[in-house]
Amino acid sequence: MPPKSAKPSIEKIQTLHPVPGKVNKKIAADKYELVKKNLLAILAKEEPTHLELMEALYQRIGKTFDGGVQWYGEIVKLDLEARKIIGRTKTKPERYTLTM
Repeated sequence: MPPKSAKPSIEKIQTLHPVPGKVNKKIAADKYELVKKNLLAILAKEEPTHLELMEALYQRIGKTFDGGVQWYGEIVKLDLEARKIIGRTKTKPERYTLTM
């Protein structure tokens, strides 16, 4: 009789942090891609503040996303900043923008 298999492994991605020396989280790759796609879609249309960005993300995926939308949003946002895909303006309040 074959041994019972453990839970199927979930592909994870190690996210980056924009502050040197800080380590960001490892999260499920499928959640990373979903959040990334939606953050980039939001930023393609506007330059929101942090609060506006997280609210827009929640409006897009909040009803169907399995997990904390704003927690994942923050982790992926930091990763995209570290990869220089998005950036912050020098205005007050800071706004987020695509850099690519």
